[in-house]
Amino acid sequence: MKTIIQVVQHLKVGGLETMVLGLLRFSNYSQQMTIISLEGDKESAIEAWPQLEYFQEQLIFLNKPAGFSLVLIFQLLRIFIQLHADVVHTHHIGPYFYAGLASRLARISLIHTEHDAWHYKNKRHQLLQRIINFLTTPTVIADADTVANTLNTLVGMKNIQVIKNGIDIDKYIPGNQNSAREELNLLKDIKLIGVSGRLEGVKGHHVLIEAMSILPSDVHLAIAGIGSLKDELIALSTSLKITDRVHFLGYVNNMTCFYQALDLFCLPSYNEGFPLASLEAQACDIPTALTNVGGAIETLCPKSGIVLKVGDAKDMAEKILTYLYEGIVTSPRQFVVLNANIRTMVSAYDALTEISQYG
Repeated sequence: MKTIIQVVQHLKVGGLETMVLGLLRFSNYSQQMTIISLEGDKESAIEAWPQLEYFQEQLIFLNKPAGFSLVLIFQLLRIFIQLHADVVHTHHIGPYFYAGLASRLARISLIHTEHDAWHYKNKRHQLLQRIINFLTTPTVIADADTVANTLNTLVGMKNIQVIKNGIDIDKYIPGNQNSAREELNLLKDIKLIGVSGRLEGVKGHHVLIEAMSILPSDVHLAIAGIGSLKDELIALSTSLKITDRVHFLGYVNNMTCFYQALDLFCLPSYNEGFPLASLEAQACDIPTALTNVGGAIETLCPKSGIVLKVGDAKDMAEKILTYLYEGIVTSPRQFVVLNANIRTMVSAYDALTEISQYG
């Protein structure tokens, strides 16, 4: 049985990190798998994301400082050798560079998953990618068709495979809306839109809050997540005089309950890879509206989904209003069951692991 080491930049709540934990949970190699986070420390990570506590024996944190670190390559090399690693699986450009070089020195096979492609507009990222592809022979995976299309335009990238991310369809299931709202202390006699994700500019929360000021007073917004822009978003709600209709829930441990409480889930992002939140919501039978960025539209049920214009509060308000008061009868859950089961995703990665060898 092969030993696998996954390497990520950090272990904060997010789609990439959730996908990595999914591999740890469902892989046939789960007992031989370790996750290395380049940044942060275990205690702080678990405090911010309690779910990590269940996997803490298989987590390593290197507390990388900001900036380039030559030492980090040799730290990773020592860990790979100590753990007798057979396969290194990296996620995003930083881990790809550092762990890619360490895997080359250790003569270990390298699998790399790219979760978005917009960051390759950065010339430095392009340079790092070229260095790794020149020095190693990685198996490169894209998590969306649109990501694969971009990777295929980069120098040194070839034979890109697509394995789309999946979610646990046994965890994210339909439920009783009133019971879910009661658990979250949300009103029952309202129309409720939900959004989840880091409270950062790229996620577009401010656009959705602006759209809320256009929507009728019986439409409320529930925001699940934490981030640096919380105070700014609260201030925006205050300036628009809608603080009684915008509910900041912070970190939500039971996301299934969150989705079940909604009438509509919304993802107003400026950039995405292949988001999991939209799949999770739809698995709970909640129709979803999202912006057509990255691979987001590939996660959208074509019969019930709503496509929004990026950064356009008026467009969001109009389309949300049409849905809330006209409705969509098609259930989105079946789309997720057929196309985004995490067990299908994990099986594809396990098959790659079985055939992976250095050289």
